[in-house]
Amino acid sequence: MKARRPGQSALLLLDVAQVLVQEGVEYAVVGAMAAAVHGAIRATTDADALLSVALSGLAALEKAFKRAGFESELRRGDAEDPIPALLVLRDHHGNRVDLLAGLRGLDPEAFSRVISVRFKGRKIPVISREDFIAMKCFAGGPQDIADARIALRPRDAQVNIELVRRVTRRFGRPAADVLEGLLVS
Repeated sequence: MKARRPGQSALLLLDVAQVLVQEGVEYAVVGAMAAAVHGAIRATTDADALLSVALSGLAALEKAFKRAGFESELRRGDAEDPIPALLVLRDHHGNRVDLLAGLRGLDPEAFSRVISVRFKGRKIPVISREDFIAMKCFAGGPQDIADARIALRPRDAQVNIELVRRVTRRFGRPAADVLEGLLVS
């Protein structure tokens, strides 16, 4: 494993990615690491990824991670939880990577829009800016809204506002209202 001490969850993610690729599981980095890619830098050691995997495949995936030396815990959400299941992976340093097994409302085409970002000499798929903004509007907390606001700012490439609106509407009216509020501010 690449992580050699606490506070290196991003390096642990590289090991996680290797197993995901070996197992043929499509994934996209989300959360704080995606926020950094899309302009919202903050102090955190979190590493999160969204998986394109059926719930039925999670037990086999958890076994693959255990064989690779990870500590793992499979958590299943209830009917109200927007995340059907979460696979929490840790190393012996306490670094952690959360693998989200789906997200209620996520556009099925989100994985086709990931962007490739170089990290430590490897390319990793990161959720697109438009899908990132939609997810943050859906989450709706103060930090999430701040992240979405920053990601909406023009930088290297323009945000496709119509795409953001379309994918945000999939998460429901409250998320769409948050987005519209950000667009007029």
